[in-house]
Amino acid sequence: MQRALTSFRDRLVETTPALTPGNAVYPWLVLIATSIGTFMAVLDGTIVNIALAKLETVFGVSTDEVQWVITGYMLVFGVMLAASGWLSDRFGQKTIFLLSLVLFTLGSFLCSLSWNITSLIFFRVVQGAGGGLIQPVGMAIITREFPKEKRGLALGIWAISSSASISLGPTAGGWLIDNFSWHTIFDVNVPIGIVGVAVSYLILRERRAEESREFDLLGFVSMSVFLISLLLGLSDGNASWNADGWHSPFILGCFVLSGAALVVFLVTEFTTDHPLVDLSLFKNYDFALSNIVLFLFGLGMFGSIFLQPLYLQEALGYTPLQAGLVTLPMGLLVAMTSPLAGTLTDRFGGKVPVALGLLLMAASLYEYRFLSLLSERAQILIPVYIRGLGMGLIFSPISAVAISEIPGNKMAQASGLINVLRQIGGSFGVAILSTLFTRRVIFHADTFGQAMSSSSPTFREVASHLATFATQATGGTVAAGLSKGESLIVNYVEKQAFVAAIDDVFLVAAAVVAVSIIPVLLLRNHRRPARGALGAAEGSSGRERAVATVID
Repeated sequence: MQRALTSFRDRLVETTPALTPGNAVYPWLVLIATSIGTFMAVLDGTIVNIALAKLETVFGVSTDEVQWVITGYMLVFGVMLAASGWLSDRFGQKTIFLLSLVLFTLGSFLCSLSWNITSLIFFRVVQGAGGGLIQPVGMAIITREFPKEKRGLALGIWAISSSASISLGPTAGGWLIDNFSWHTIFDVNVPIGIVGVAVSYLILRERRAEESREFDLLGFVSMSVFLISLLLGLSDGNASWNADGWHSPFILGCFVLSGAALVVFLVTEFTTDHPLVDLSLFKNYDFALSNIVLFLFGLGMFGSIFLQPLYLQEALGYTPLQAGLVTLPMGLLVAMTSPLAGTLTDRFGGKVPVALGLLLMAASLYEYRFLSLLSERAQILIPVYIRGLGMGLIFSPISAVAISEIPGNKMAQASGLINVLRQIGGSFGVAILSTLFTRRVIFHADTFGQAMSSSSPTFREVASHLATFATQATGGTVAAGLSKGESLIVNYVEKQAFVAAIDDVFLVAAAVVAVSIIPVLLLRNHRRPARGALGAAEGSSGRERAVATVID
């Protein structure tokens, strides 16, 4: 089979000059091939958010359980980012890129066959393993094939596939769920993945490092154990199955295991000759502060935004498509604002656009502090628009500041580490804020329940009116109508507790993002050199690649 495929590809290359490396068209074909995988991976990262409410209903699970569909994907995505460089050097860029597409496509197919929430989370981990390799390896392939003078344009076009996915993902997911079923949000990746594998196999050429460094297996395992055990402890402290809460042996064991794994990881990274994560990068002042900013941003932003579709569908009764359309303009606003961010960075340095963007982000999250069961469409959409403007101002300038003093030979490690920390911040945010959400729902339900007495005249009067309405609408006896009326009151109180908890989570998220402005103010204010000087400076192309990676 392998020999037949290789023979077919060789004949195709002989008859199609554009597939020959060195041809002027060839790099653009490479760009198309890698963009297919990038679009698919980012699309799936946004398309699943809109399905959370449906998944809760289908599998009969709570928010603290369904959040692992997102958390598991983001966590494995970040871990695989850290290993992508070694895998590419050891086995070849084309081989790993094809493997990542196959893993992602297979994971998507298996997700659509899931029979319970546990199987879905496991298959999402398979997806995340593929998705975490697609983007960094794809970026490396593009960087290799394009000459320095066209590299910035190519990486910019490549990043468009991510922006398009941000806008189209929730809308496409909502349309598929409304018209078909939740399975289709995963099925849609299968034909795209098959096309991506075929196109990449035919177009891409193999590239393997002459000498592959030793893989830091202990560092990889200890980092994975640390992150997974810590997330389990943080997210399951208030789980419905955990009667002992934070004092349960399982939760305490998770924290002890995560602490031990962290110690092993730090000792390994500081003593091994070829560390998985070059911790010496954090000696750079701006790099360390920039990563703190991105971690806090990921924690506050991605940790809260997964609740938006739940609120729209469960509290306001939006369909999945209607909920998806709410986020449609955000990706467009990110793309429109990014050039402004570059202009502001050139003129005032990176601190100004980043601080402004974080301020807008915090304001948009704070506005969601006042959501209710009667929120108007404008109250929902305006913060989304503000959020899109803020995101466009943040990523390019903060990544430029982060790598401004990083040596060229460490640029790839630095840019990859920025992405890893942002992804991990997002996964921690989803786990922590979903736990907070669960606690606040219980708190508000208990508070509202204590304030409501079934023997009070007001309660009896409202229940009587609702009983009359229920009897007229559905028929039945007076006693049955009274029972339905009381159930409607309880249901309303539960919805109020749900919305009040969401308000609390968005307030905390706004505070976290606002706090991230503090390290921004401590950054040194670098200004970009003139374009001519930048093009002539040694290592400038590496910085372009790193910025493009972080933007993605």
